[in-house]
Amino acid sequence: MRVFVTGATGFVGSAVVSELLAAGHQVVGLTRSDNGARALEESGAEVHHGTLDDLGSLRTAAAAVDGIIHLAFGQNLPDFAAALTTDLHAVETMGKALEGTGKPFVITAHLNGEASDNTVLSLAGVRASIVTLSPFVHGKGDKRGFMPRLISIARERGTSAYVGDGSNRWPAIHRLDAARLFRLALESGPGGSQLQGVGEEGVPFRDIASVIGRHLNLPVVSLSPKEADAHFSSLSSLSALVALDLPRSSAQTQELLGWRPLHLGLLADLEEHYFNN
Repeated sequence: MRVFVTGATGFVGSAVVSELLAAGHQVVGLTRSDNGARALEESGAEVHHGTLDDLGSLRTAAAAVDGIIHLAFGQNLPDFAAALTTDLHAVETMGKALEGTGKPFVITAHLNGEASDNTVLSLAGVRASIVTLSPFVHGKGDKRGFMPRLISIARERGTSAYVGDGSNRWPAIHRLDAARLFRLALESGPGGSQLQGVGEEGVPFRDIASVIGRHLNLPVVSLSPKEADAHFSSLSSLSALVALDLPRSSAQTQELLGWRPLHLGLLADLEEHYFNN
């Protein structure tokens, strides 16, 4: 299958490209930079120069492939609402190029991104599916994910913190398990399927803070919700989520696709790959 991948040079996207190539697919990767183009060429993928807001370029790429995995998201835009709008227009444009073909279109869910989700599910004659990834997508090479940000906050504040008793849980998935999930969604995901990218249903936040504190030789402390707002303020709107209990299950996704998480869990990966430098 010839597959167009947006976000092809990102942390998850680069793993998806490798997963697809290893399974015998041809990959066309979207990139806006020369460095990204070199990385794609070195991996064995084809390069499509462009950006998410270049709708003509997206339309051309989408019309020339057998399926799409949409991973890119405009995190560098001035505000989150603008990123959601750009994503919606990109999904609409690529989706229209696939309508009536029966080809697969796999997108990634985003917070408050229901407009894009509804758009892809309403496409006629497209085998559309949505993957909702865990907040913690982890693995070797993670530079900009949620975990590096927590480590950076601990360094800046001089403490590694959790809220209350820290028993609130967050789901996690290894990037290589996520990559395999996207491939299986492309190959065999039923139209209209909403898939959970969850390797671990819930890791207690206190356990995460404890590992960070031990490696940085910092005290591990409990904060009140008000104190946590200040401590995690660099996370902006996400700071309010730190105290939430967010367990999720991928049992139905595993049964539907025959997918199983195989790689390191979050805490083991945190121990092995996040403090080497």
